[in-house]
Amino acid sequence: MTTELTHEGTARELNTDRGVLRYHEAGEGPPLLLLHGSGPGVTGWRNYRGVLADLAEHYRCLVLEFPGFGVSDPCEGHPMAMAQFAVADFLDGLGLSQVATIGNSMGGIVATQFAIGSPERVSKLVTIGGAGRSVFAPSPGEGIRLLMEFTDDPTREKLVRWLHSMVYDPAIVTEELIEERWALATEAKTLEIARRMYSTEAFAASGRAAAASTATPYWAQLHKITAPTLLTWGRDDRVSPVDMAMLPMRELRRGELHVFPNCGHWTMIEAREAWLATVLAFLKRDDS
Repeated sequence: MTTELTHEGTARELNTDRGVLRYHEAGEGPPLLLLHGSGPGVTGWRNYRGVLADLAEHYRCLVLEFPGFGVSDPCEGHPMAMAQFAVADFLDGLGLSQVATIGNSMGGIVATQFAIGSPERVSKLVTIGGAGRSVFAPSPGEGIRLLMEFTDDPTREKLVRWLHSMVYDPAIVTEELIEERWALATEAKTLEIARRMYSTEAFAASGRAAAASTATPYWAQLHKITAPTLLTWGRDDRVSPVDMAMLPMRELRRGELHVFPNCGHWTMIEAREAWLATVLAFLKRDDS
């Protein structure tokens, strides 16, 4: 039986040169870093509160709140770039040389980039949708387009449409979920930072910059990841379609894929029991 954890009881703070990073800590054992996704009103706590107690029975769970999403101190620049700095600052501040890492959506991309740049610091990697590149499906996916529409013109109706694109079962989108997401998503600073990432103008600018850049994209460097990697995906993901997993499955040295049926983008929420069983078996397995 899992112990009930509370937001206040797990909340922590870490001072860094770039501002205060806030996080949640629960459990004892080997460190497990959990990185949240993006989108209106997202937080690490909201992404992982449903599975945190179960994971904390086996690991020292550290749920980092990325700068720019309304919990940790605000950031300057693009939220994805700041997230990269935040992971290194966080682990250095806690004196952790190596961690197992779980990343949801944007957090999965950040975790993947960190494992590419600092492979010795990631013992195992789990992603939840998002990490890869579309092969067959149009890009950006439906959920990203709806997210852009909300960011350009934040209305409650557009938030609800976006939330429904995240799940297979519409019953998951409760009034309580809508209200808590709406409150944080429309906070002035959080919305301003979101527009750096997901407004139509910002998204187009990022696309132009990527096309002009000579830098190698992260999805073309997956072979640099040395950690055993588990990709978890909802078969019915409308944000990051499951065909995105094809390239990582070709390039990851030690990659494996688990696809959950009747499940959207939030695999850890919508396929909770199956996801937990799969991820815990992977994390606890001796791959030496």
